[in-house]
Order: sequence, then structure tokens, then C-alpha cells
Amino acid sequence: MMKYLIKNAQIVNEGKTFVSDLLIENEIISKISENITDTDTEIIDATGKILIPGMIDDQVHFREPGLTHKANIATESKAAIAGGITSFIEMPNTVPQATTQKLLEEKFEIASKTSYANYSFMFGGTNDNLEELLKTDSKNVAGIKLFLGSSTGNMLVDNEEVLKKIFSSTKMLISVHCEDEQTIRKNTQKYKDQFGDDIPIKYHPIIRSEEACYLSSSKAIELAKETGARLHVFHLSTEKETHLFRNDIPLEEKQITAEVCVHHLWFTDKDYEQKGTHIKWNPAVKTQKDRDGLWKALLDDRIDIIATDHAPHTLDEKANVYTKAPSGGPLVQHAVIALLEKVKEGVVSIEKVVEKACHNPAKIFKIENRGYIKEGYFADLVLIDPKDSWTVNKDNVLYKCGWSPFEGEEFSNKITHTFVNGNLMYNNGDFNEEIKGKRLVFNR
Repeated sequence: MMKYLIKNAQIVNEGKTFVSDLLIENEIISKISENITDTDTEIIDATGKILIPGMIDDQVHFREPGLTHKANIATESKAAIAGGITSFIEMPNTVPQATTQKLLEEKFEIASKTSYANYSFMFGGTNDNLEELLKTDSKNVAGIKLFLGSSTGNMLVDNEEVLKKIFSSTKMLISVHCEDEQTIRKNTQKYKDQFGDDIPIKYHPIIRSEEACYLSSSKAIELAKETGARLHVFHLSTEKETHLFRNDIPLEEKQITAEVCVHHLWFTDKDYEQKGTHIKWNPAVKTQKDRDGLWKALLDDRIDIIATDHAPHTLDEKANVYTKAPSGGPLVQHAVIALLEKVKEGVVSIEKVVEKACHNPAKIFKIENRGYIKEGYFADLVLIDPKDSWTVNKDNVLYKCGWSPFEGEEFSNKITHTFVNGNLMYNNGDFNEEIKGKRLVFNR
């Protein structure tokens, strides 16, 4: 195990930015102090650079097993560490779906051999697997995922009796995709009657509407309050939904929390004209008012986490007509950088970005010894040059699907180094492919 001494970094942690040195030994941060001298280390001069904890992405789709023509755990975890994401939680809608303990453990087994980042997976709830769901080990599995609206790999849970049983029966964190299925089907049929399958993409946020999102998320929250379930609502996309969440109590006391994704903070419905199905997500990117409302709720702590919902598809798949073009896009390589661009624009502080993308996922999921720059914590660290501009293009995209919704975007920050468990895994474009990440452990 190498020792590393990072000198003169602008460290961002727990609401403060300060210049300090940091010593990494045996996977952990062993010392943070203004002037560390250690001759037996590899020294990295971080003068003028920013050091943040690695982002913990609580929602990704890495497509393995069964959909590996789009992506796999090795390719996407590599893109993630290049993008400053050192830990991820992956969703169950693979092929086969992770809806039994055996199938879930098979995914953990793949990741143990191929993931460059730290990893965990969610167990997928269905209309008929409550018995299996209740066997989920809360110390070794991130949580339960329920789709309350159909999306890629339809795992729709639409039996209200089953939903109530799940919410009542488990103390584990339940993450939900909230869109009302009946509303979406009715809206889809209306536009199919008008356009056939080739519905113009601009109608996507009208089909998967504010009403569809609000109906579903408000119902899930009502059920959580009734049953006492620990609920986490994924990818808010509307201003209206943000008013369902609280900011008058500390995060540790919240039973109901919320996440927003980078694409809903970046794009609006005005971008469909240029980007087309490349920004077709479920839930849909909506209006400027919605984007502004999401930022407001993030800044005032009604929204607790920023994530990616990284969900790659091939360009050929995306080129299909509306009803056949899948929703989702690749984001892990560019999420942190895009957020730092918003810091430069004055939309958000870097301390708030670190709180929402690094600290809060660790708090909400109770991840052991990660998400902070603290002595004794795992050295999951990202070094950023705030003065190195670059443009996203096909030559520097690392996703297996080979494209990004950010192509053509010039960013003014660059990630230069990423450490995972004290190992320098990414260094100015070069990867350490010898070492793999660790399974996340939960302090529950």
C-alpha cells in the first residue's frame, strides 16, 4: 500500500474550505494538518487545487447482468472515478432483476471482481416478493427500490395492498421512483392518437407530467407517514413536489428524504429541440420554473441529496421513434464537473455541493466511514484543478455507450486525481486497473 502526502490543498469539508496537508496511509486519512512532513511518501503538490470527498452516487444503472451491450460495472465504475464518484449504489432493474437474495448476491460477486469504485446494490421490490424482500441484510445492502411508475425494465409495483405491506414490514430505507402510471398511460394514448409512435420529443414532459409526479410522490409520502416507513424519494423533477418535504428538522431526524439529479438541475424543456431523445429521462426534464424550484429546495434543504440516475443506452436505441426510444442517459463522468460549473456561476457554493453529493448520502444510508474528509475515514478523495478548461467530446467520453448529453459543453474545472480507499485510481487520464473497490458497509 502506497502512502501519499497531499500538500497545500483547498480542502472542502463540513461547510468549510481551508488550506491544509493530508496524509493517506493504509487506505485511510491518517492525518490532516497544516504542515505535514513525511519523507516516506509520494508527494502530490495540490497548490491552487480543491480537494473534496468522493461523491457517493445513490442511484445508478450499470446494466450488468443482462444489458451489457449498453454498459457494465467495469466500464461505468471507471467512468465514475474519472468523474470524481468513488462509491455508487446500483438499481435492481437489470436482466434478471435483482428481486431474490441469490440474484442480488450474484451482482455483488460481479462487482467484487470488476468495480473500480466502492459499491452497493438495492434489492428490487415487486408485487409478489415480500418474503424475499424481508430477508435483506440491512448492514450489507443499501436499501429497497420500488418503481411506482414503469420505466426501463418494467418493475412496476401497482398493488396498493402490497405497497402498504412493504412499507409496514421493513425498517430498511425504501427508495421510490414516483410517477403515476394511469396518468402517463392516458397522456401517452392521447398523443399516440395524434402522432402514432413518432410523438415529438417536446411532449415528453407533458406525457410524464407534473401531475403524474405529484400524484405518485404525495401518495408515497402519505403512506410513509401512515406506516412509519423510512422513505427516500428519488429524482424529483417538479417545483410542486418540493413542497412535500421538510427543512425544519435536522437531516438525522427525517423519516422522509428527497433526491434531485444533475440533469434536472442542468437542462430544461427548451433543450429538447437541440438534444432530442438524448435528454429523454423518466421523470422528464421539465420547465425553467421547475428547475429553479429544484435549486431553491436544494439550497434550503428540502432536497437532501444530488445524484446522477446514470442510465446509459446505445445511440442506436436512442435514435428510435419516441415510444421506442428508451429513457435515461450516461452521467457519472460529468456530474461533479457540471455541479462545479454551477459553483462558478454563483448558483450554489462548493460547500453545499459537497454536503449534498458526499456528506448527505453517507448520512442518509448510514455508510460507515465515508463521505467526509476526516482522520480515520477511508481516503475516498477527489482533487480538482479549478482553472483547467476542457470540452466534452466523443474522444474523451469513457462510457461504454460512447456518448454524453454534455457533448460540446466546455467545463472550466478538471478532475486530476481520484483516490479510492487510499489507492490512487485515476491520475490525469491514467487508471490503476490492478485494484478494485470495496463493498459498502452500513452502520445500522
